[in-house]
Amino acid sequence: MALMDNYLPLLVFFAFGILVPVGTIIFIRLIAPRGEYPRKHIPYECGWLPIGTAKIRFNVEYYTYAIVFLIFDVEALFLYPWAVSYKNPLITVPNFTLIACIEMFLFIVILLIGYVYAWKKGALEWIR
Repeated sequence: MALMDNYLPLLVFFAFGILVPVGTIIFIRLIAPRGEYPRKHIPYECGWLPIGTAKIRFNVEYYTYAIVFLIFDVEALFLYPWAVSYKNPLITVPNFTLIACIEMFLFIVILLIGYVYAWKKGALEWIR
């Protein structure tokens, strides 16, 4: 029974993780308006009739900008809690020692290697 007590919060978490999205989808399907008309299925609903096809080729560089931005944005999100807990005396982090500082240093070095790689490949230049 003690083993089940340890897993009860995990089971509740998974139940909510499944029931909330499924319940939301069912609820939206029940209350959503059902107006079907041909103009609803055109590519643009801005009042103008589309000319030509909506399928055009985009330059790969736009995807490169987006991926590099996401990488550095996510890395900054990992740095923020560490920096806050490092200097805040109200937050006590156990075993926050030299090992934690070395790990963060390695993390920043890997981030800088990625930055230098993107810079050398020309991923950060807007005009070529």
